[in-house]
Amino acid sequence: MNETSIIKVSDEIQEALKERKPVVALESTLISHGLPSPLNIDVALKAESILRDLNVVPATAALIDGYLRVGLNPKEIELLGSSNEVTKTSFNNLGEVIANKSLGATTVASTMFAAYKSGIKVFATGGIGGVHRGSEADISADLKALSDLPVAVVCAGVKSILDIPKTLEALETLGVPIIGYKTDIFPEFWTTGRGLKLKITASEAKEAALLLKAHWEIGLNTGQLVAVPIPKEKSVDQEIVENAVNESLNEAAEAGITGNAISPFLLKKVSEASGGLTLEANVDLILNNVQVAGEVATQMAND
Repeated sequence: MNETSIIKVSDEIQEALKERKPVVALESTLISHGLPSPLNIDVALKAESILRDLNVVPATAALIDGYLRVGLNPKEIELLGSSNEVTKTSFNNLGEVIANKSLGATTVASTMFAAYKSGIKVFATGGIGGVHRGSEADISADLKALSDLPVAVVCAGVKSILDIPKTLEALETLGVPIIGYKTDIFPEFWTTGRGLKLKITASEAKEAALLLKAHWEIGLNTGQLVAVPIPKEKSVDQEIVENAVNESLNEAAEAGITGNAISPFLLKKVSEASGGLTLEANVDLILNNVQVAGEVATQMAND
């Protein structure tokens, strides 16, 4: 089985790309592991609806029946959100899930790969992975993907459970531009940020699109981040977040939870520790990022 037969892009997306219409990739780990049921399905369908209202084609990615699928129907999204046997799939197990014809959800890294192979330039997610707190050797494959794949990732920064300053240092070393969207402070997922300054900013979608295109047009081939802060009225108090994260990290250490299992565990525990505030914020920032991604993709298609 060759590469092109393994990756299946929906007819709608193929037609949109052929006609240079805007398309935005969406990950599926948010559906299978990131949000509780049935909220996960509702948010996934709402994200696609937001894009369609902007005349942008949504391209949710997942692994189904031995294929890396780009573009799902509502029933397939519901399957990902209701099944207990969905494998969280990144670079290290993408081939295994395909070979075994398992049901797999794509992470940031594997969604970037799917987008790149399909010709999609813009991808919206919640937050990216990075360097884990207390372990500089534990680094998300998201950073590897950003160093290798020319896809724009619209996100609310780095997940607050991670070491954000060290992740920013790693991104700078890898040559990944970070464009602050209507901000010069790096957003920190559930909060608008603590004051980590950004060198590149965009005041509107058109400016962000111009910055993204300029980076690639001169021959650079890394991914790029468009860092969008959660709306201020939805932001969770920084002290509440830090206390909840520290409490959850201690629980994870005591339970011996590591690797791919740690992020969903921490997100769930932080939500409990914050009284559900971070879960609400998670939904708000995801949908806000999708809106921005749709606007940026539209500008890139129009230029």
